[in-house]
Amino acid sequence: MKVADAMSRHVDHILPDTKVKDVCLLIFGRGINGVPVCKNKKVIGFITERDILSQFYPSLDEYAQDPFREGDFEGMEKKVHDIFEMTSDKIMSINVTRVTPQTPLLRAQSLMFIEKVGRLPVVDKNGNLIGIISKGDIFRALVGDRLLFTENEDYNDWLSKTYYQAVDTEDRLSHEIPDLLKVFTQHKVKTILDIGCGTGDHSIDLARRGFSVVGIDRSQGMIRESNKRKQVLSKEALGRLKFYRGSFEDIESRFTESFDAALILGNTLSHNPHKCQELIKQTVKHLSEHGVLILQITNFDKVIKVKNRLLSFNFARLLEEPTKEYVFLEFYDLPIERQRTILKTFAILVSDGGKIWKTRGVRNSLMAYNNKESVGKVLRGNGFSKISFYGGAFDGRHWDFLFRKPFRVLESDWLNVIAVR
Repeated sequence: MKVADAMSRHVDHILPDTKVKDVCLLIFGRGINGVPVCKNKKVIGFITERDILSQFYPSLDEYAQDPFREGDFEGMEKKVHDIFEMTSDKIMSINVTRVTPQTPLLRAQSLMFIEKVGRLPVVDKNGNLIGIISKGDIFRALVGDRLLFTENEDYNDWLSKTYYQAVDTEDRLSHEIPDLLKVFTQHKVKTILDIGCGTGDHSIDLARRGFSVVGIDRSQGMIRESNKRKQVLSKEALGRLKFYRGSFEDIESRFTESFDAALILGNTLSHNPHKCQELIKQTVKHLSEHGVLILQITNFDKVIKVKNRLLSFNFARLLEEPTKEYVFLEFYDLPIERQRTILKTFAILVSDGGKIWKTRGVRNSLMAYNNKESVGKVLRGNGFSKISFYGGAFDGRHWDFLFRKPFRVLESDWLNVIAVR
């Protein structure tokens, strides 16, 4: 691969007379560690964070005149105003390593290692700036782009560290548990299998209410959090609750008993893009003769046709990091109808309180493109004689009841299903 295959063509650059204060604003605003200095489009220098910070320390002449000032670090900080007023040409590095679009990608990486820099300007044959290449660009080109989609286990481990801590669990449970209890009472449910249990909140609440519950999730991070959260239960309730790490393929080998009900909530079914039917088939094997299956699935049709692919965009703060603010952005690409799949992108931004936002991470997850028709067909093929569909609302923070509204394809955010054998 060549530099041209990975470089950024939108390049921020500065002029020789640009004030250092404006350089700092550019570095912070773009989340970069350095910027090229150009004159008539030609690169004549480069300024990095290191170049700016070095101005706080005494020069050799200053040290020779006052060697003791070297240790006055608090005094050095007072130089910030003077440094801001300096121009770029006074502090820029003039020995700039440059690459061309045809430079091999790993050669550019080697130059960065040798020069101990994170970015290199890309110039044409006349020495004009046409792009920039960074370590991150190279890493994404060589490694990241070959890992197109994250495995669901990694995806959920990643979310357990941020997003699920910001979810209003009490609001969700206050809406969903009453409807679950009504169904469980109607069908005399006593034992429950919670597949894709996440942080275990439904399982914990149901165990507190007297049900025997087994929660399973393939994410180690989720199971770790579930076991932490369940400690609020009484000793008696703890005896009715078990959490296991594993995928749905492990259900058959791990459990021999039958369950009166199975929950597959929070779009877990769609997180198995090529094995939805197998997941339901395995679940059916562990349901009692008149067992109940409850599904909660994102209504992809509304996201695509009404919401212009945007699922949610929310601001939140975490209890563990009260000074920081997070943004959670979720959107979908158009479905691949032939494969019945859809790609979800989940991005997290974070601010330290100063309203300077940085990317905390981006994950792609391939999902099954489920809808009312496809789910109904699979359920009927697995012996469910009574299937009821309901709709629910969700804006990324506020939840809705499960089974109190009819499902409307262009209005409902959730497709909620009750299937009885």
